[in-house]
Amino acid sequence: MSSFSAQPWQDHFDNLEHGAILCDINSRAVQFWSEDESIYKLYPSSVPQSEELTRRGYTRVVQKVEGPSWRPTPSMKERNPEWPDYWPPGPDNPLGTHALYLSWQYYRVHGTGDTRKIGRQSSNGCIGLYNEHIAELFDLAEVGTQVRLF
Repeated sequence: MSSFSAQPWQDHFDNLEHGAILCDINSRAVQFWSEDESIYKLYPSSVPQSEELTRRGYTRVVQKVEGPSWRPTPSMKERNPEWPDYWPPGPDNPLGTHALYLSWQYYRVHGTGDTRKIGRQSSNGCIGLYNEHIAELFDLAEVGTQVRLF
């Protein structure tokens, strides 16, 4: 069961240089603060389906992609050999309409066309948002935005 828990940015970041994204695994929520604190957003999210798939800690946005393509990771292919090796951009793409690539290999904050996943432990490690929410966050975040998953 998900219940949003608003967190003060000061409990997680030293400053808001380049803005900050906080991904709360327990409450299944993503929070964003702009560098000048004029913008604050709270979004419901999907989170990894198990603790072994969950990575916690500090990272940053290293790339922004509108209309991302997707390739399952080697461990995903091992668990799901029936999956194709490549999904092109489009409505059925697991990354949705936009993706924020993090400095950790294979980890993203991205959209999803499968709205049943939001508010659940349903991902293979990434943080998922409704497509309209990731589009908004995509416009707000910049390369260099600091990110914490906790």
